[in-house]
Amino acid sequence: MHYLTEAKHIGEYSILVVFENGETKVVDLELYLEGEIFAPLMDIDYFRKVRLNEDIDTIVWDNGADFSPDFLYEIGTAYER
Repeated sequence: MHYLTEAKHIGEYSILVVFENGETKVVDLELYLEGEIFAPLMDIDYFRKVRLNEDIDTIVWDNGADFSPDFLYEIGTAYER
């Protein structure tokens, strides 16, 4: 099971995330913003308000939307610094 230690919006619907094992990935969530809870995230200004919730170790928005860290790990692409 993975968890996030850092998260930063980097453009459009992409977020740079760092996992507990030190891996850094870019996750593009545009294709996954379906359903009532994710509808507000289609507004890019709202999407940019993503933050890391250290209590549940993943990204969240004020409306209660979040994504599983394991899901983010699976869909993420490696980020080379």
